[in-house]
Amino acid sequence: MGFTDLLEEVGGFGRYQWIHVTLISLPGLMMASQNLLNNFVSGVPTHHCNPVTNQSLDDLAFSFQVDKQQLLKVFIPPDPSGNRLDRCRRYVEPQWHLLHLNGSLNVSQLQTEGCVDGWSFDQSEFSATTVSEWDLVCSMRPLKQMIQTIYMGGVLAGAIIYGGLSDRFGRKTVLIWSYLQLAVLGCSAALSPSYTAYCIFRALSGMAVSGIILNGVSLKVEWIPTKTRTVVGTLTSFFFTFGQMILAGLAYWLRDWRKLQVVVCAPQFLFFAYSWWYAESARWLVLNRQSEKALKSLHRVARINQKPEIINKLTLEVLKSHMSKEIESSRASFTAVDLLKTRRIRRISICLVAVWFSTSFAYYGLAMDLQKFGVSIYLMQIIFGAVDIPAKFMALGLLSYLGRRVSQVLCLFLSAVIIFANIFVPTEMQTLRTTLACLGKAFTSASFTTVYLYTGELYPTVIRQTGMGFVSMMARIGSMAAPAVLILDEVFPALPSIIYGGAAVLASGFACFLPETLNKPLPDTIEDVEENSSSHLDDGVALKEGVATEDGVSLKGIKEKEGTGLNAL
Repeated sequence: MGFTDLLEEVGGFGRYQWIHVTLISLPGLMMASQNLLNNFVSGVPTHHCNPVTNQSLDDLAFSFQVDKQQLLKVFIPPDPSGNRLDRCRRYVEPQWHLLHLNGSLNVSQLQTEGCVDGWSFDQSEFSATTVSEWDLVCSMRPLKQMIQTIYMGGVLAGAIIYGGLSDRFGRKTVLIWSYLQLAVLGCSAALSPSYTAYCIFRALSGMAVSGIILNGVSLKVEWIPTKTRTVVGTLTSFFFTFGQMILAGLAYWLRDWRKLQVVVCAPQFLFFAYSWWYAESARWLVLNRQSEKALKSLHRVARINQKPEIINKLTLEVLKSHMSKEIESSRASFTAVDLLKTRRIRRISICLVAVWFSTSFAYYGLAMDLQKFGVSIYLMQIIFGAVDIPAKFMALGLLSYLGRRVSQVLCLFLSAVIIFANIFVPTEMQTLRTTLACLGKAFTSASFTTVYLYTGELYPTVIRQTGMGFVSMMARIGSMAAPAVLILDEVFPALPSIIYGGAAVLASGFACFLPETLNKPLPDTIEDVEENSSSHLDDGVALKEGVATEDGVSLKGIKEKEGTGLNAL
């Protein structure tokens, strides 16, 4: 008997769980906007140096009876490919003779200089971005990627800080604070007077995003019965998928980075307003010696689930008897050190670190550079969001029928295969390369769906949030490293793909050593995790050595336990 039995008694997955899961999942529509916002807020418009002239280009074009693009050749040299104007150089003196030149001319000998008078940005794709406002181009271009790196650094810090705080102060408290923090600081970022101020606001917003994602996942999982976790966990991940497509629509409609920043952050005020309705995790309350509050939460859930007869039967004594072992073994607080103290928890943590890092590493390597595909960035965002739909249905099928471990291994391995395949596709076959990139992104997305659910099931309640924070910290390191790896294509074009794919293959190997959690109740204490391992191993040894049993357990049941025990090794 345990907390899972109490959940079934108060209604299982009833009306309360439907409302609870929906309200917690709704902010996921805006979480995709936060993580992928830099694609649009810091989009790089077509640009060139401001010409050396005191007259407007429109007036000059009218005077010479030529179009503006042809007139620019007088002031701006072609880039090395010769297909477009150089973005970072201009002629020291206007080359008027080029205006009426019909044939080709070697212009490499003509004197050029940098954009000493600034840049002119095309506004057809973006009306205003951080790049055009603060001139984050040419020698300053790394600062554009630095915004995303700093944001992910904030997400990383949030995973460390808020993961531990929620195990100490509760899931609901930290989640409510995270909504408010993102709402206030996210909207404040739109008023940033400088690049530095914007980066600071984005870093603090990233911390709040971690608080929302981590605590939202745990608060959902800890109120959901075992048999419905797979379906609910997968279906609620579609909020993030649809959020990617919503971001594309909002960005296409607004085109201005400040307006977009406000629109994707303002809804957090609404989420903050209704989050007070949430019930704190009763599991967490019991294990933190707040059984009276846990009992009130269970009574409230029973009323909403239309199970009033349970309220009188469910007393403090009944609650404590169901969770007596957990209460006795619980203690005031746990730290990240507890994730490495015992054998089974330590192995879980090491394997999950590899899985989270590689999944995020490959995902953001593909998703954060949409302008390289030569297609409208808004269309690419919709396509990249749409491929998540079949990917997550596939993940649902795999999770339900093959289990968590096999699903995790398959998703990582297949994403690696797709990434490696793209190495051998010629660069001129852009459609095929884009298609393979979408497939790779689909498998990494399915891997994300799997690992979020899997991690919540592997760690016990007393350190679930600390564990989620610890392993997702590695995901943030992966997302910070992903853009830096793209620079290596200057050394060897296939090198980034080799690194992304190699990391995914390595992580799939680590995932093989994780225990299966399909249809198993959530562990509440570290001892639960360790004892499950020991009991499985004991059963396996007994069968192997031919020890007779008289406990009524069927041979089929013993074989199943043996398999689990051996896998746990």
